[in-house]
Amino acid sequence: MSIVKINVLTVPAEQRETLEKRFASRAGAVENSDGFEWFELLRPIEGTDDYLVYTRWRDEASFQAWMEGPMKAAHQGGGDRPKPAASGSSVWSFEVVQQAAPKSQTES
Repeated sequence: MSIVKINVLTVPAEQRETLEKRFASRAGAVENSDGFEWFELLRPIEGTDDYLVYTRWRDEASFQAWMEGPMKAAHQGGGDRPKPAASGSSVWSFEVVQQAAPKSQTES
């Protein structure tokens, strides 16, 4: 079964727009990675400053290959890199053990 990686980013209110624009500018950066299945950037609605960056992968090896290749390259750069929008982060890892999808509307 697939694995899920959730990067929890603590983002002060004044940095939310910056974070979202940075993710929007990287649209397409992960979609062609081998083993990639899904991405979502989740904005908090109330009670927290934590954004969740949800990615789903075929297996741990696919995630690690992306981390060591495209992801590592994207986070390296010159001394003029902008300051991070998040003030902290942690990564949660899960294995998918059950899943469900909506039933087709064409079924009778």
